[in-house]
Amino acid sequence: MKILYPVMLALLLLAAAGCSQTVDSNAAQGVTSNDEKQNAVAITDFAGRQLTFAAVPSHIVALSNGEADIIYALGGTLVGRPTSSVPLSNEEAEAVEQIGSTHEVDLEKIAFLKADVVLGNNPMNTKDIPTIESIGAKMVLSSANSIDDIKKQITLFGELLQKQTRAKELIAEIDDKLSQIAASASTNKTRALLVYGAPGTFMAALPNSLSGNILEMAGGENIASDYEALQSYPQYAQLNSERIVQSNPQIVMIMTHGKPEQVKDAFLKEMRSNAAWNGLDAVKNNAIEVLPADLFGSNPGTRITDALTLMIEMLDGAKTQR
Repeated sequence: MKILYPVMLALLLLAAAGCSQTVDSNAAQGVTSNDEKQNAVAITDFAGRQLTFAAVPSHIVALSNGEADIIYALGGTLVGRPTSSVPLSNEEAEAVEQIGSTHEVDLEKIAFLKADVVLGNNPMNTKDIPTIESIGAKMVLSSANSIDDIKKQITLFGELLQKQTRAKELIAEIDDKLSQIAASASTNKTRALLVYGAPGTFMAALPNSLSGNILEMAGGENIASDYEALQSYPQYAQLNSERIVQSNPQIVMIMTHGKPEQVKDAFLKEMRSNAAWNGLDAVKNNAIEVLPADLFGSNPGTRITDALTLMIEMLDGAKTQR
């Protein structure tokens, strides 16, 4: 027995060394452990791309305000936010580094911030995927052309942050608002024209745009619903003053990132080229409004309920002025 004991001890030591070498070898070869598999996060973005993260990303960059709002509403944080003059809904986000937008990404800043993931637009930022991946980050694409899209964004980002329960709560709040609207809906809809643009460039928002969807869900009638979509901006159409006069909107609502009064004056100047413009109900009742940019200039994120509330108030106000 005295002879066998040292032999058995030596065998145990050799076995332990072998296990250690196997673990080291697995790590060197990138073999995933059970713990790593449990911490991994797998999502499918709006472009149908399947993305996997070793863990919940901690360095997130958002290229638009709506995505930024949703991340903070879910309890997450950002290291980079969109460059925008529009105030954000979260004070903490205001202090975050600005990194460009969906139209112009500041790759140098994103690389400096060591981003794990960049939240971009589908399809606008598809072209930026190789560049973002070249700095070691991943691009997650989504879009917000409807209220349903925003709900899907909340679900997607909830999966990304592993905040599924909170995501369901946020979606329930939106659904509750929509149920309230449906319950009090009137068959007497307010005729409305939604205009997006800046001095010199104005477009009519179609039903397949986010603002157009908000208008319809709020109980309004979009007079431009059958306008031909622009090829470069399929959610919008060219303004047609003659057709606008024929439809006689009760309210005209303008969306812009520019100076509100300047944009409003420029729009009125353009429309007054048609003498019949002054006969519109909207003009006679001075029902031409500039919508707040933080709710209608872009995706408002979870504040979509605020956008719906304001839209309902404006539509009801125009209806009572008949």
